[in-house]
Amino acid sequence: MIIKSIKPSDTWQIRHKVMWPDQPLAFVQLDEDESGLHFGFFIEEKLVSIVSCFILDDEMQFRKLATLPEYQGLGIASGLLKYVFQLARKKELRRIWCNARSNKKSFYEKLGMKDTFQTFSKAGQEFTIMEFYF
Repeated sequence: MIIKSIKPSDTWQIRHKVMWPDQPLAFVQLDEDESGLHFGFFIEEKLVSIVSCFILDDEMQFRKLATLPEYQGLGIASGLLKYVFQLARKKELRRIWCNARSNKKSFYEKLGMKDTFQTFSKAGQEFTIMEFYF
């Protein structure tokens, strides 16, 4: 098992399959992908989980955290986020945040993130903004 930097295009298939399978592939491609940091969790050279990070000033937003269904529940996404949190600390950032699907809120709370209770809907999904201050 290894976590390493990947290209934005390496994230698109997993984003699509896990998060928005009913949308076209272009739906998961972000305009800001080229300016982000993208990480993948590999098992025996197979990419099984991804996350994209965007730093602005002293904050980092992570987006599109996704793990292939057959690898979910094994702590892989948690490991990937712990890696991202360490990166944020190393860069001396003040805050890390995400737009979390409301039904996944407890996952982020286990990592110490707090719900801001700022909610919104996108393509039929409910989201809440979760954050962590260093």
